[in-house]
Parts: sequence; C-alpha cells; structure tokens
Amino acid sequence: MKNKLKGKVAVITGASGGIGYSMAKYLYKEGVKVYDISLVTENHEEITKSYSADVNDTQKVESILEEIYNENNHIDIFINNAGFGIAGAIEDAKPESIYKLVSTNLSAVIALSGVAIKYLKKSNGGRIINTCSVGGIIPLPFQATYSATKAGVEIFGRALANEVKPFNIKVTSILPGDTKTGFTKNRIIENDNTNDGYRKNVAKSIKKVEKDEQTGKSPDSVGKMVVKVLKKKNPPLRKTVGFWYKCAVFLPRIFSTKFVNYIVNKLYC
Repeated sequence: MKNKLKGKVAVITGASGGIGYSMAKYLYKEGVKVYDISLVTENHEEITKSYSADVNDTQKVESILEEIYNENNHIDIFINNAGFGIAGAIEDAKPESIYKLVSTNLSAVIALSGVAIKYLKKSNGGRIINTCSVGGIIPLPFQATYSATKAGVEIFGRALANEVKPFNIKVTSILPGDTKTGFTKNRIIENDNTNDGYRKNVAKSIKKVEKDEQTGKSPDSVGKMVVKVLKKKNPPLRKTVGFWYKCAVFLPRIFSTKFVNYIVNKLYC
C-alpha cells in the first residue's frame, strides 16, 4: 500500500517532549520530515530541526515557517500543540496568568494558523491539527481558564475548516483525555492565597487530576491517532483519543448540561 505521508513536511509547535514529541516520532516513522518550534528545544533524531521560539511571537514563527518552506518548497502539515495549564480557584488567579494562558493556548493557535495557511496554500493544500482536550468538552472546576481555551480551540477549528475548504486544507481537533506526560509536573498551581472556602476542594480536584494523568494513557496513543487522521482522505473535524473519553464526550448529547456538571462536581469538588 502506498504511504500517503512519505515525503511530507510537518511543523509541530511544542514537539520537544510529551504529546508533541510522540506526534513527531510517529510521523517520522511514516517518512515525514518533521520540524519543531518550542520554547525550550531538545535534540531528537526524529526531528530535522528544532527552532526556539515563543508561539506568542507571531513574527518570529512566521520567519521560521518561511525558512522551512524555502528549504523544502512545501509545508504540508501544521500542528498547533504547544500549551500549558494553570489550576486553582478563579478568584485567586492572577490576571497576568490568565492572559498568558489564553494567549498561548488560544490566541497563538488562531494567529499561527493564519500564518501557516499561507504556506499550505502555496503547497496546494494540507492539514492543520490542533491539540485540544476532553476538558474543553467536559470542563473541569479549578481549571476553568484552561478548559475555556481548549473549548475555544475546538470551536475555532470547526469554523476554520469551512474557511479553508476551497484551498484543499483540512482541519482536525485532537482531544486527548488524561495522558501521562510532563504536562502534570509543569502545571502552574495558583493556591497561595486560597481561602478556607476553596482550599479543600482545590486540593481534592488537583490530586484527582494528577493521579488520573499519571496513570493515564501513553502520549504515543495520541501520536498514533494523529497519523491515522492524517492518512484519511476525509478526516473528522474532531477525534477523541481513548474509548472511555469518547464515551465522556458523548455524555452531553444524552444528558442535560446541568446533570453532566453535577457529575463533574461529585468527581472533582
């Protein structure tokens, strides 16, 4: 069977580790030439070149994409994967942390997709993959801003898919559930000023999330899923990783929003 991905060029933000690196590994196995744009880079044999850049620096990322395009004469896949998490009560969240999270997890995805489209169009079409989260469909207390950014990315992807359809560019949002990566360790916990009314619930919620993540699926499950999606002629707009998470995402279609929120409350508050 012909390898549909061999010879393609992919650019991934945040491929230095975790889910992003797993995507890079499995794309490399398919013969894809992979480039990484990360705040802190790592040397991986599967990655042709890693560029150090903040995804919020649109101008710098655009110059990197221009360099990659000029080197290869095409860019076929752009993956918005970079991001981070903050946990804690909204009442105690620092405004600067909120703005930074929204900027990195949502605004940068929108801005960089706009830049990438220019090069995908020059390459006669391609794919945009956005790393979202089941937490964007089933929002978690004490991770409200994070859930909001991931919900925003998924909605953005659906709107974008219709915009770029005439140019043979297809968009898919990948929704991992709890995944064992360094994301857990790197999550920022804002609870220094948490008053007694929140402290117990914040602690319970964060403890459960961390346990679920560290006993969760390997990031390789996401890397494999991305390859499957990229091989599809007509890829889905949204793909959830893992059977139980597919069930969880389906719950809002069956039960009322209030009931789903009640279940989440019992689990995380």
